[in-house]
Amino acid sequence: IRDTDRSRGLGDVYKRQGRVMVRRKKSEASLVNKTSLRVRFSEVDSMQIVWHGEYVRYFEDGREAFGREFAGLGYMDIYASGYTAPIVELHLQYRKPLKVNDTAVVETRYIATEAAKVCFEYTIRSATDGEIVAKGSSTQVFLDARGELQLLAPEFYRKWKERWEVK
Repeated sequence: IRDTDRSRGLGDVYKRQGRVMVRRKKSEASLVNKTSLRVRFSEVDSMQIVWHGEYVRYFEDGREAFGREFAGLGYMDIYASGYTAPIVELHLQYRKPLKVNDTAVVETRYIATEAAKVCFEYTIRSATDGEIVAKGSSTQVFLDARGELQLLAPEFYRKWKERWEVK
């Protein structure tokens, strides 16, 4: 374990059962949106808890609300600029189940990167007690109208970052 590991942004470095473990630093969010949702009956399974796949939809609700608040990065904005932004990576960690009629708050955090991609982190909390229900992240890339991966950030995305003062 070296002090230089912390300076490289690795966060806490420690030994556990003879192995070196690294706890990654939480990414700095440039922009944050919060939106509320109410669990519908159609979203629960036979155990009367929200079916696990619905949490991905809740992340989608968070991204859509983020795009409305921070205009220029909504799905239709991206499409109107001649691009699509498919999700290429998605992580989800469940902590506590939601049930029908529960209200939750989806916090969507934009994580700035110089790469030609859009990164979000999510935290879903129970509106009743504030407990974390689920956490996750997603990465989207840009494809042009021909479906070709863009290795450089499209002009509309660079302008969006300037507008919202994101580096």
